[in-house]
Amino acid sequence: MPKVIPFKAVRPTRDKVGLIAARSYQSYTPAQRNARLENNPFSFLHIVNPGYKYQKEISGKKRYQLVKNRYQEFKEDHNFIQDEKPSFYIYRIINRDHQQFTGIVAAVSLEDYKNNIIKKHEDTLEKREKSFKDYLKIVGFNAEPVLLMHPDNKNIKAIISEVIKSRAEYEFTTTYRDTHYLWKLEDENLIQQIELEFEHMNALYIADGHHRSASSYLLYEEMNAKKSLSSESNYNYFMSYIIPESDLSIWQFSRLVKDLNGLSKEEFLIQLDHYYRIENRKSTYYKPSKKHHFSMYLEGEFYSLHLRKNNYNIENALDELDAQVLYKTILKPILGIEDLRNDDRIEYVHGKKDMAFVKGMVDSKEFKVGFGMLPASVAELKNIADENLKMPPKSTYIEPKLRSGITIYEF
Repeated sequence: MPKVIPFKAVRPTRDKVGLIAARSYQSYTPAQRNARLENNPFSFLHIVNPGYKYQKEISGKKRYQLVKNRYQEFKEDHNFIQDEKPSFYIYRIINRDHQQFTGIVAAVSLEDYKNNIIKKHEDTLEKREKSFKDYLKIVGFNAEPVLLMHPDNKNIKAIISEVIKSRAEYEFTTTYRDTHYLWKLEDENLIQQIELEFEHMNALYIADGHHRSASSYLLYEEMNAKKSLSSESNYNYFMSYIIPESDLSIWQFSRLVKDLNGLSKEEFLIQLDHYYRIENRKSTYYKPSKKHHFSMYLEGEFYSLHLRKNNYNIENALDELDAQVLYKTILKPILGIEDLRNDDRIEYVHGKKDMAFVKGMVDSKEFKVGFGMLPASVAELKNIADENLKMPPKSTYIEPKLRSGITIYEF
């Protein structure tokens, strides 16, 4: 059922791809960003941060127009090429931990997004959707694919295995010691085979990039309302990196809370006792080993929290999710945190920084208590999406994290 098609990517020249490729703009600290802008004139950051040229912060539609200008300058300077034939792009990442991610960069139908053949598990913020929609409309390109997952498929895997026997179009290693490879697949017979394999699937699932896909859909709707779209228009699709679900790596986010909502330590523990069997582990580091088990660090001591299931109602797939359990039993009823997106009393730490990091943040007195949990599973993501439910924010930290500027999708 999903419609997945090749497209004519704009790409860096082979000699500059390692210099151009950049992490997402928001993932850098200001110091890191400035260092890259100062020392690498080819970084894609120069395109998305055009105010650097004038040593001035520029925002809104003025920035978007300058992004478009910088992008055109990169093309005029022959830093980018555009493929003449529509292609799929086989993209492999091997990270510093030797994890391997291999998938296909392709264009995916926004009609499928509309009809829930492309399934979602996260809520999006309307303001961010509209802002990025305006950005896409003005700059005329998207440079970072949405990460999608598909059920493991032996036929697609076999095609990919054959393609990657040839020399990669790109092979480069980043300063984070991730190695990236890209192969261009333009053989029409193989393209048709891959398209058919996707058509036989029931759905694809968004793993990461809910705001980018939602913004692409808003732009598609706007252009469609103007009766300006042909069936072949690139506005009908959005660029995605589609990987088998077995390749996906999911980490948890720990929660840090600044206060106990006016409760003493003893009062807080007594209220916790309604929902959890609590064991004080003293200074012994504790990491959960089962679903619905949590670690807690409070006033210099670790605690294990095991959910009392007779006091917690599970009515749907979302209620099974540990991040939702924590919200419904502790964060909202005891600590008074209702708005997980906007309450400044709570912060999130992705799972590559474990409870030792949480301990340090609590010991610094910046936070009062921290909670850890196991990561969500692929099955949980799919079950929640299948029931048209949405996860709480910061429920998953998903890899691979993609680089901007390696394949660019123009409208």
